[in-house]
Amino acid sequence: MPHADRVNGLPALVLTVSDGVSAGSRQDRSGDAAEARLAALGFEVRRAIVADEPAEIARIVASSADDGTRLVLTTGGTGLGPRDRTPEAIAGIIDYLVPGFGEAMRAEGRRQTPLASLSRSLGAVRGRTLILCLPGSPNGVTESLDAIESILAHALDTLGGRTAHT
Repeated sequence: MPHADRVNGLPALVLTVSDGVSAGSRQDRSGDAAEARLAALGFEVRRAIVADEPAEIARIVASSADDGTRLVLTTGGTGLGPRDRTPEAIAGIIDYLVPGFGEAMRAEGRRQTPLASLSRSLGAVRGRTLILCLPGSPNGVTESLDAIESILAHALDTLGGRTAHT
């Protein structure tokens, strides 16, 4: 678990990307799982919901990063469905990718199901904000966070300017 004192109070956004949730026809169980986990780690979490619309996804994520949110976690839109476009929306607004996050999340997911290889989960950076795009299932969220939790505080420290090696 990341050191709570290192993430305590850092602002985080959980953005659920789902046509069904945004229309009110589905419960946001993946967003609930993500919020609970981040809150337990000490983040100050706010929530948002958006349909699978790349321009809106990009606008919300970029605005949050530019307003000082340190961690943006999206759930949904990382599969192979015709409207799954979260990675493409993110690609247009980031400074760079951090491939190890997606690799770790898929590796952990494969321990449960070979279908995890189909996920296009990723990690990226905009300014000093870490952006993590997770699957839309509650299990996918939990497994993905299991995979990266041990490196999360260090990643945020580094992005925050604490780059000294100890």
